Amino acid sequence: MQSASDAIRLLAVRDTPLSLDEVYAAVGDPAAGGIAVFVGTVRDHDGGAGVDALGYTAHPSAEDEMRRVAEKVVASHPVRALAAVHRVGDLVVGDIAVIVAVACAHRAEAFGACREMIDDLKREVPIWKHQRFSDGTEEWVGAGG
Repeated sequence: MQSASDAIRLLAVRDTPLSLDEVYAAVGDPAAGGIAVFVGTVRDHDGGAGVDALGYTAHPSAEDEMRRVAEKVVASHPVRALAAVHRVGDLVVGDIAVIVAVACAHRAEAFGACREMIDDLKREVPIWKHQRFSDGTEEWVGAGG
């Protein structure tokens, strides 16, 4: 098994549009038989209310916390390669907010590791979502910390 530093190929919090091609290329590995990719996008509703737009804000420690989560995933799954990027700033419906990709020797392992990475990222990394609803109301949602 390779080290976490070898398996973790890309981690970033960015205020520019995210690239699925970049993340997919980062996890390319000749020993991987399966690559699982999760792409989170801004949807037009939440909890029955229409969403017009939203913004993400990250704590300065967000990338360090993302690395901690990634290292935990790599330690508990046979990961060949892992990449995760999260957007900050103002986004509109349809924009990509987060991309996670994990390459493993087998598809079941890739799915499991990818799911753990996105679930733990959302739960533990200090990134917050500010939603603006069609009815003029707004809400902050903790996507971590």
